[in-house]
Amino acid sequence: MSTFFDDLMESVQQMDEIQRGERAPSREFSVDALQVKEIRKATGLTQARFANLIDVQIGTLRNWEQGRREPTGPAKSLLRALRNDPVHVIKALSEENSLKG
Repeated sequence: MSTFFDDLMESVQQMDEIQRGERAPSREFSVDALQVKEIRKATGLTQARFANLIDVQIGTLRNWEQGRREPTGPAKSLLRALRNDPVHVIKALSEENSLKG
């Protein structure tokens, strides 16, 4: 496994600890509907492929993009990572998905 993937998984675990109240967040990050759509479009993926990549239902992704719901917890962290470094995050997620299959 790559160090980047290990770092990504550590940040997801930290986010889970924040959600459970075991750790204080270092800062708040909100994702509005436009940002979710922009993050996905920056990857060049369709809604279906993007939803599969980040392991959410396509309906959930559509709700985020249309502003009916807001991503929370690890999904929010993953979207932030994708916004900041889409190439490496997609590579890490693709490697993880290939290990599952």
